[in-house]
Amino acid sequence: MPQHTRPRPICGHCDGFPTVTITTGTRTPDGQRQTITANCPACHGTGHTTAPAADRSRTRIGA
Repeated sequence: MPQHTRPRPICGHCDGFPTVTITTGTRTPDGQRQTITANCPACHGTGHTTAPAADRSRTRIGA
């Protein structure tokens, strides 16, 4: 019988978009734009956090 794992909560800092590519504004010798990659410092580029999901769901709105 297969075991089902619970989905890990999405990182609250990057909302599940852990890696972005940023244009530096310069061009390479062949004419393409030079880019750098940045990872979310909170989740280290995984998009998930190890904190329990109950913490986010118990937050009161307007408190």
